[in-house]
Amino acid sequence: MRKRLYVYGGAAMLLLAVSVVVSLSIGSSRLPLLRVWGILIHQLPWMEDPSGLYEASDIAIVTQLRLSRVVLAMLVGACLALAGSGFQGVLRNPLADPFTLGVATGCSVGAAFMIVFGYQSVIGLWTVPLVAFTTGIVTLFIVFALSRARGAINVETLILSGVIVQAFLGAFVTFMVSMSQGVINEALFWLMGSLSARSWEHVQLIVPFLIVGLPVMIRYGQHLNLFVLGERHAAHLGINVERTKLIVLIVSTLLTAVAVSIAGVVGFVGLVVPHLLRLLVGPDYRFIIPLSAVGGAIYLLWADTLARTALSPKEISLGVVTALIGAPFFGYLLYRRKVLQGGSQA
Repeated sequence: MRKRLYVYGGAAMLLLAVSVVVSLSIGSSRLPLLRVWGILIHQLPWMEDPSGLYEASDIAIVTQLRLSRVVLAMLVGACLALAGSGFQGVLRNPLADPFTLGVATGCSVGAAFMIVFGYQSVIGLWTVPLVAFTTGIVTLFIVFALSRARGAINVETLILSGVIVQAFLGAFVTFMVSMSQGVINEALFWLMGSLSARSWEHVQLIVPFLIVGLPVMIRYGQHLNLFVLGERHAAHLGINVERTKLIVLIVSTLLTAVAVSIAGVVGFVGLVVPHLLRLLVGPDYRFIIPLSAVGGAIYLLWADTLARTALSPKEISLGVVTALIGAPFFGYLLYRRKVLQGGSQA
């Protein structure tokens, strides 16, 4: 098992490294490749100060804009894909994603409220992310409260509760945006997802959640494997089913909430990445969970690179790019699944 993980993990990290190199090398500023990497190399502690070798504007573009955005794209993608693997494992549904429980829509309510009513700078840069994160957590507890019966959480009821809450909150967000004046473009751009105007401070916000969330999810990988047998069989094998569901769902929701609070509503990352990995490496969540973090980073990094360069200098919304890539790909996966099921029945 460990050897397979090293092989798959090494290949994934190599692909991630190549993706980082390509993404850092291109941008709307059209900086020469040698200048970009010269600036990055001179950021190393033992190298001389690059301020005397390169223009201050070029250094700022590479280190403050491009590099921070590449790192943030990887972190957001890792959080969303990791959360997707958790939702799919608990709900025992490979078509589930981090938005199943309405948490992303809950985050959108807080963000849209602050933007529409002009409160997005009350406490500075952190206003929208903190409020969106808070409303996302509140949404989680509302869904849990609706789905809990006799001290237990039923999976079918949990999904239905999430759909109901998502529909209600989605209508509320649409209402607020339709009533806004002057800031409708800003609100809509956030709701469609974007990493523009983000900085190293946002990286510092999301890193602690990933550092805590990834080990916890890996810890419960084997538990999620036993969930495939059914909750009753998992309980007979010594798994505390309710505690496992609660911990994995809370961690997955926290990862989703912090990602959405920073990048806006970015779909299909948590849906496609774990599903694709399941086809490549099998159904073992001991592989799927850590590889989802790397795969999500790769997927969103390429999506954001396309978003900022495809129509340069104009930028495409990140959520639009992930949907344009993810929806056809996921449609292919569904078609493939249908063909395989039809072949097995024949």
